[in-house]
Amino acid sequence: MGNRNPLIAGNWKMNKTGPESVATAKTIATLASNSPAEIEIMIAPTFTALALVAEVISSSRIFLSAQNLYWEEKGAYTGEISADMLLAAGCSHVIIGHSERRLYFGETDNTINKKIKTAINAKLIPVFCIGESEEDRESGKTFSVLDKQVKKGLEGFSSTALATLIIAYEPVWAIGTGKTASKDQAQEVHLYLRNLIDKLLGNTLANSIRILYGGSVKPDNIKELMAMPDIDGALVGGASLDPETFGKLFNYLK
Repeated sequence: MGNRNPLIAGNWKMNKTGPESVATAKTIATLASNSPAEIEIMIAPTFTALALVAEVISSSRIFLSAQNLYWEEKGAYTGEISADMLLAAGCSHVIIGHSERRLYFGETDNTINKKIKTAINAKLIPVFCIGESEEDRESGKTFSVLDKQVKKGLEGFSSTALATLIIAYEPVWAIGTGKTASKDQAQEVHLYLRNLIDKLLGNTLANSIRILYGGSVKPDNIKELMAMPDIDGALVGGASLDPETFGKLFNYLK
């Protein structure tokens, strides 16, 4: 196993105004100040709150992530946001290909591939989301769906280019539904993904790449998920909106 520091990441989705985000981030920063140093913490507020939150967490060890970006540098793309804008707002990470983006906004493996390329070129750390639907799982297609998402999403990259990449496995059927993959189901998929990276991009990357689990992660299941050998962290939605709950997640060792 490579040196894979656990990462607990909170995706706030379309929640919290600027002032609400600032208040939440302040509390999280306080809770993070005495949490175990080897556990990395990341939060992803909405675009309008990024610069405000960046200021609040600047002296903390919390990483700031955006929830999306566009692959062009600038231009006539109304409503989109570029890598440079995210860097200027204080981001170090960006979530790419979240299942909600795929589902509601027509993102494809191909556009996600372009976004990953743009993030890497800008020195932003991509958090690349993949996952199967309930229908896929019930018809036994979990691995073929993930296979395609990973191969197409990472097409054309060398293992060195992907050195900072983080993968987030989110079974779509477990997002916000209260259903969670059992720790064994999650471990089985994470191990499959690690072996797939090994096949596609070699052993070094496979050992060092962090694969997060997302999908109804809560204080009462985080410990058992994190105990699995191939689960390197969590990408958390709902449970990251309340700072106390989120604090319990990144303090799961206490």
